[in-house]
Amino acid sequence: MPVIGEMRPIERRVRRLAEAGVDPTEIAWRFRKSPKFIKQVLDCSNRPRSVQVTANPLSLRPIERRIVAWRDSGASYAEIAARFRRSPDFIRRVEALARGRDTGAK
Repeated sequence: MPVIGEMRPIERRVRRLAEAGVDPTEIAWRFRKSPKFIKQVLDCSNRPRSVQVTANPLSLRPIERRIVAWRDSGASYAEIAARFRRSPDFIRRVEALARGRDTGAK
């Protein structure tokens, strides 16, 4: 059975009510769902979850990679800003964050 923190909110609430002895039909009525749906929620909440792979927090996002590449090829902040419909100041901030993150990853 998954840890409570790994369950979805509806799974936590349905499971809590079921463990308190509330009838599945009553739970279904409270959630405006069918008893079949509540049974499925209870069954699925017993199954182990697959392990989620989290991204490396030091890796660059696609926008950061593009901005760094365009800046390295000589594009101005104004040119890049027009491509993303952002301000040149925003592009400067993203580049600064990306370069700081990029040096931390190496």
